[in-house]
Amino acid sequence: MYIAEVVGSVVATRKTDNMEGLPLRIVRKISTDGAASDSYAVAVDVMGTSEGEYVLIATGSTARQTQQTDNRPIDAIIMAIVDMWQVENRVKYRKDSDAARA
Repeated sequence: MYIAEVVGSVVATRKTDNMEGLPLRIVRKISTDGAASDSYAVAVDVMGTSEGEYVLIATGSTARQTQQTDNRPIDAIIMAIVDMWQVENRVKYRKDSDAARA
């Protein structure tokens, strides 16, 4: 599992039947200090996220262990929207903060 920022969407009008109705987002991995990496992934969005939100990503077989993704060809899923994280007793990110990114 890792923290990522939603940076875009993927639209695929033709896909396998068992992928219908699952929105796809482009996410970029974020370090615990809030620095963006050069690592991107496409993840299924079952949370209804918006661009710019920080999210938790689960990958591999774990991504297929939800009711919405069971028995589907999913490798990455947005499983939560991040409200806050802290490292070594310092808040690095708080969603409701005016200066959200530390």
